[in-house]
Amino acid sequence: MHQHLKVAKGKWKRISKYCPLDLFSGHKQRMHFALMSLLQESQNNLKIFKNGELIYGCRDDQEYLSDLNELARQLRPFFFPANGLVAGPPCTKNVLKELIHVLTATLLSTSTDTGRAGNMKPIPVSQGRHYCEAGHFCTEYLRSGKHKMESAGLPKGCILYKLLQAQMLDMLDIEGLHPLYKRVEKYLEECPEERSTLLLDGPYDETFFERLKDLSLEDDGSVEYAVTKIQQYRVAMTAKDCSIMIALSPSVQEECFDSRPLIKASRSSFTYSVSILDLDLKPYENIPHQYKRDSKIVNHYLKSIQTREEPSTSLIFPDSEDCTLLLHQV
Repeated sequence: MHQHLKVAKGKWKRISKYCPLDLFSGHKQRMHFALMSLLQESQNNLKIFKNGELIYGCRDDQEYLSDLNELARQLRPFFFPANGLVAGPPCTKNVLKELIHVLTATLLSTSTDTGRAGNMKPIPVSQGRHYCEAGHFCTEYLRSGKHKMESAGLPKGCILYKLLQAQMLDMLDIEGLHPLYKRVEKYLEECPEERSTLLLDGPYDETFFERLKDLSLEDDGSVEYAVTKIQQYRVAMTAKDCSIMIALSPSVQEECFDSRPLIKASRSSFTYSVSILDLDLKPYENIPHQYKRDSKIVNHYLKSIQTREEPSTSLIFPDSEDCTLLLHQV
């Protein structure tokens, strides 16, 4: 939905077909579609570096096809080394296919260090929300004559699984959280000295981590319940807005004794590492801003689809920043 608002404001020229539900589905075909969509419309969501130099990403000033051709030219030696195995120059499609295969395999790999995330109690994925009916993959999938979307699931321990578990700590969405924020604010007006006790500004230590494990949705009206849900929301928003960095290094047969994890492409192999960046916790004070922003996103999206499909139907939400969001748990 945010894509529609960004394009309307002129930040980007086109709406991307990328949907996070596809990338986090564990379904390889959907993941390939998501990654290809990012390549076609990288916007600010994908950057590719070669030997430390940015070679792709954040360009909206020309057609993506010429950019993809140049990207394929830059990456061709990594996927199709000049060792006599390939007759003739591989086309852009083949190079990108290899790139997407390697990225998908890396994101699904469980060879990376699981760290402390393994101590978190798994959060069940809500039934029936494995895909978005308005998503481009779903639309094209159904257009091809298939009527049932196959579910797959992420391997436990892969980087996307761990990120998804953190993202799903947001079990109320912003419209459910905003009243809890107001509850805490009212309490702090009466007892400002309790702010440090509530750990709203840290420290983010074991005590903070233990509170995240309380997944109860039974609101007893307490400030403690409100703070727990707020902290879970902050962690979830941080996980939704973080960056994944994948480092790939070509490997040769002689390095087969290397203990580092290895990903194989058709005619080459890579050692890899995966890191998560931009993990500064979202500020507590940002919650009102996020509430207003999401209200604008939903209002604009409803306007756009009703103008396109039902121009005579009145809006569900009034044209204001204060509204109730109808969002569903992913």
